[in-house]
Amino acid sequence: MSVTEGVVPAIRILVGRYEVGELIGRGGMSDVHVGTDNRLGRRVAIKLLKPSLAADPVFRTRFRREAQDAAKMAHPTIVRIFDAGEEMVTDATGAQVHQPFIIMEFVDGRLLKDIISAGPLDPAEATRIAAQVLVALEYSHRAGVVHRDIKPGNIMLTATGQVKVMDFGIARAVSDSSANLAETSSIVGTAQYFSPEQARGETVDARTDLYSTGIVLFEMLTGRAPFRGDNPVAIAYQHVNQAPVPPSSANPKVSPALDAVVLRSLAKDPFDRFQSAHEFRSDLELAAAGEVPQHSKSATNDFQATLFGVNPSATADSEATLRRLAVATEARAARTQNRPPVAWIWAGIVFMAVVIVAVIFWTLNLAPTRLTDAVAIEVPAVAGQSWEDGSALLTSLELTPQRFSEISNSVDEGDIIGTDPQPGTNVSPGQIIKVFVSSGKTPVAVPDVRNMLEATARAGIEARGLTPGSTTLDYSPSVAKDVVINTNPAAGSLLREGDTVDLIVSNGLVNVPSVVGMDAGPASAALNALQLQVKVITNGRCGGGKVDQQSLPPGDQQQKAEITIRVCAG
Repeated sequence: MSVTEGVVPAIRILVGRYEVGELIGRGGMSDVHVGTDNRLGRRVAIKLLKPSLAADPVFRTRFRREAQDAAKMAHPTIVRIFDAGEEMVTDATGAQVHQPFIIMEFVDGRLLKDIISAGPLDPAEATRIAAQVLVALEYSHRAGVVHRDIKPGNIMLTATGQVKVMDFGIARAVSDSSANLAETSSIVGTAQYFSPEQARGETVDARTDLYSTGIVLFEMLTGRAPFRGDNPVAIAYQHVNQAPVPPSSANPKVSPALDAVVLRSLAKDPFDRFQSAHEFRSDLELAAAGEVPQHSKSATNDFQATLFGVNPSATADSEATLRRLAVATEARAARTQNRPPVAWIWAGIVFMAVVIVAVIFWTLNLAPTRLTDAVAIEVPAVAGQSWEDGSALLTSLELTPQRFSEISNSVDEGDIIGTDPQPGTNVSPGQIIKVFVSSGKTPVAVPDVRNMLEATARAGIEARGLTPGSTTLDYSPSVAKDVVINTNPAAGSLLREGDTVDLIVSNGLVNVPSVVGMDAGPASAALNALQLQVKVITNGRCGGGKVDQQSLPPGDQQQKAEITIRVCAG
């Protein structure tokens, strides 16, 4: 790090609260900066969306609503949104424009797209990451939020391997605005990760996220996306019309079981895919264990086979379906079965009424609580407890706690952040409960602030999320006054966010020793080591070659001062 003395960069403050720091990422729709929430004193990530997006008032309205919905989600696998809004800024032409911004949880880690760029991942690691992405989607889908832009650029891995999915709700805000697709193609979904229904411009649901997750899993296993082309239109066409190849064709390490899971997730028809993130994750975990998931034809597909005389698989869009439904009544097959006698109809009605009354009577007289108690256990709230206490409580309830470490700036090390499933969920006895335990605050390396002015060094330490501590003045023959000599702990040492770093600063002085009585050579060497300007004169009135006088007294003296020593003649 280099700092120009005397130059103080302008500090940008958003809405009088958020201090915008250095740029840490750049995307098609935004720039991401590290920042500080001055009101709460915490480190955040600030996403500044392009002002051109806010030219559409519909976007601004939807953006605020979707950001509010996304901010309600709190889960270890989802990057939290703390705040969102817009600010008026001056563009290159001098005009005042709206600048939307998002204040997010700061995650110290790497984007999955950067990890994939180094080559295919080990299948075990790829399935682990995909499973955590599906945990995030399972949570968001229950909250009614569809991501719509799952891709490696929206997935981060922390230093401990925790997956964090970001940008929930933002894609919907953009795609639902009046901006055209050409302007927002980099935002509403990257073509390589489109679902077929997105490519056709149809209404999407949670199964779109599962298709995109399948694309990401394919890319992690092979190092490339299943569909590639010269332009987004060519890629979108392949999503709709071309079957994907098994990942094992590009990576022999991929098992047949994993092939089956990936290919099912990439089915063109949403009803042929996994119907929920939980179902996808369950099959993925089976495949990771080497077991090929078995699936019978779903009841949904059987129901779909004939709907009012229409086969949906034979109709590519809603217009074709309507045309099939509009066929004249005469063209349909004539009914061949005779209507049953009226007496039988009334007998059936009476019988059903008796059955209904009997069921109601039985339900009202059913012994309460014991039926539920026999088949389900409610997950207790253990957040804030120590791992030892929380795991003991879960074990006593016949549940199986499984520990996962996660960095947390708000929960003490060793205490529980949360569980999956969440508290209040009814589960079966023996169910594995994932317990997320705090591994402490974010690890931060002490920055190298040597040879900086003290004020500049303190600002650099604060920018890393550390706390500047005490200042100790010390002697230095070369470091100027008020400039940092060293830090304690030293640069590069790993601390936790908020830990203290003390400064050792030059006082601009050297401690001159007494060299009287020393031989001329050692005396000169000792003074030269202090970078003093040494001048030697000879005293012919004495002998022995020793120093008999020095011009500067021992003690504190200015750096690079002149000193004369008188040496007796040899």
